[in-house]
Amino acid sequence: MLSAVMNLLRACLRPKADRYVHSSSDTCGRQEGLLWYKDLGQHFNGEFSMAVVQANNLLEDQSQVESGCLSIDDSETYGTFVGIYDGHGGPETSRFINEHLFYHLKKFAADQQTMSVDVIKKAFQATEEGFLSVVARQWAVKPQIAAVGSCCLVVVICGGTLYVANLGDSRAVLGRLVKSTGEVLAIQLSAEHNVSIESVRQEMHSLHPEDPQIVVLKHNVWRVKGIIQVSRSIGDVYLKTAEFNKEPLHAKFRVREPFKKPILSAEPSISVTQLQPHDQFIILASDGLWEHLSNQDAVDIVQNHPRSGSARRLVKAALQEAAKKREMRYSDLKKIDRGVRRHFHDDITVTVVFLDTNLVSRSSSVKTPNISVKGGGINLPARSLATTDLMSRGSSVRTL
Repeated sequence: MLSAVMNLLRACLRPKADRYVHSSSDTCGRQEGLLWYKDLGQHFNGEFSMAVVQANNLLEDQSQVESGCLSIDDSETYGTFVGIYDGHGGPETSRFINEHLFYHLKKFAADQQTMSVDVIKKAFQATEEGFLSVVARQWAVKPQIAAVGSCCLVVVICGGTLYVANLGDSRAVLGRLVKSTGEVLAIQLSAEHNVSIESVRQEMHSLHPEDPQIVVLKHNVWRVKGIIQVSRSIGDVYLKTAEFNKEPLHAKFRVREPFKKPILSAEPSISVTQLQPHDQFIILASDGLWEHLSNQDAVDIVQNHPRSGSARRLVKAALQEAAKKREMRYSDLKKIDRGVRRHFHDDITVTVVFLDTNLVSRSSSVKTPNISVKGGGINLPARSLATTDLMSRGSSVRTL
């Protein structure tokens, strides 16, 4: 009896990557080297496919698919929530978003008894404020947490309505069927906040007219204050609150001139669309994918192949392009370990959400089982800031 119990414990405590490699199904996803994937799953409005490839020493991208009830009080608000969180400066912010944003959305949806733009805005704001609290608590022991942030792309499908909310430069692209030609066209759904885009630079200048150096061209790359490319994010507290832009923060993150208002914003761009029968699927991905594939290229890859494995196929196409740019073979690129791999491509996270007409149009009050999948199988180091903060508040870290 004792032997059986010990074997069960060993199986539960086995390293995550080993569990995935030896698994015969992808119920919770599978791991092959630096690639994690879930080829096909079912959500409230159709099917989905997920894939993540790691380049950084610590995976900075996080993602999730949550389907079923979108409210904590089990009210008649059912649908699908998808998030892509592309971290920078470290993994703490993206991990924090992955554990808190959806909960906040369910809470505010319960308060308002519906899904709305206001619910999504409040969920983003509460997540931003929560991470600010983490920074304040950790500032004395690890001030660099103030320089960690994350882009945040969210899609919510509820009652035939599509909400797309974004901070930073991740991207959501819709594949829409043109009946007259049979083509599936790529339609970008998300507004991006990267100062490489002229309109974003103009926005920054209009928001900060007193600062001619708000956006600087540094080594042929446009950056806010010469430091960061995105103009909106969760975290990056050092560019939002002056009290965290001083010693003991590393000098390279400190701006010379004191500032009285936030330099970066956490206000998401949100669009609302009524889904149509000819809307086929949505591709959500961190900018690591879009550096190598155009919107239409990505849509064509999904459209011209079976649904199963769509996200993994997109990741492979991006890696092949990355290898080609370095004049190397794809097979050789795959042999490069994490950390060093970052010199060839970024972490890449992709989720493809397929839209089945009969399921998209059904009432948001139709009850279905809840589904929760976290991309990449979150594996928090024992002493990570995100883990410490969650444990100190009695929260549990879910791993898949």
